Amino acid sequence: MSSLNENNADLGANRGRFVAGDRVQLTDQKGKIYSITITPGKEWHTHKGWIVHDDLIGLPEGSVVSTSAGLKFTAFIPLLTDYVLSMPRGATIVYPKDAALIVGFADIFPGARVLEAGVGSGALTLSLLRAVGPSGSVHSVERREEFAANATSNIENYFGGRPANWSLAIGSVQEQEFDHEFDRVILDMLAPWECVDMAAKVLRPGGVFMAYVATTTQLSATAEALKEDGHFTEPESFESMVRGWHHEGLAVRPQQRMIGHTGFLIFSRRMAPGVEVLARRRRPAKGSYGVAED
Repeated sequence: MSSLNENNADLGANRGRFVAGDRVQLTDQKGKIYSITITPGKEWHTHKGWIVHDDLIGLPEGSVVSTSAGLKFTAFIPLLTDYVLSMPRGATIVYPKDAALIVGFADIFPGARVLEAGVGSGALTLSLLRAVGPSGSVHSVERREEFAANATSNIENYFGGRPANWSLAIGSVQEQEFDHEFDRVILDMLAPWECVDMAAKVLRPGGVFMAYVATTTQLSATAEALKEDGHFTEPESFESMVRGWHHEGLAVRPQQRMIGHTGFLIFSRRMAPGVEVLARRRRPAKGSYGVAED
């Protein structure tokens, strides 16, 4: 059986043509999306006719297919974004716009050894596994068994089986024992500041620490923990907001709905052992650290 990853990663064999077992995304002329898995002998029924699965096999991606009553759909293999937004959720996912920033700003490279804490529904794990490639590895830690089970199902469904370079542990990341250093530590949890000391111990010099948090309170606590730890560079923080645009001829305007705040990203790098962090020279804003007592 083919998998999403196989079909997206290796177009040399099929050249983007559908095979049995592929998940196919069908989009009608109103933009409504449907997803089916090609199963020989089956039919997909709509309110206006049906599509025979066997008729999809061998068609190139980007084909237009019609039901028996003439209803038309474009057919593609879903992108990772499509899969993530439609997969079953046990916890709030890391949205694709944030996962892309994590992969980019944390520099998740082929061959990287990544420690991830807080697997949730597996959305970020999928992006990390694709970025590290078969020569890299992702070790995920999740406290809640039900979240871990759902994430495992989503990941195995996407890759067509459990990736050989992925491991998952149940419990607290602070209680884990590791026999090697990591290139990157990525945290998606309620209190990442509690894991700064752990991150300093398992990250190699030059390694990247990145945390994904929802509130300014979490952001502040994590930033101060990184500064106080003494093993990390001055943390940097940012968020992303994505606004789509409507374009119909000369009527070009921003869409009324947008993906606004989803979370903050805080980023820092591990200093070499025994090297003192250079203090950032700046004048603090009034009230930054409260009122001094006489």
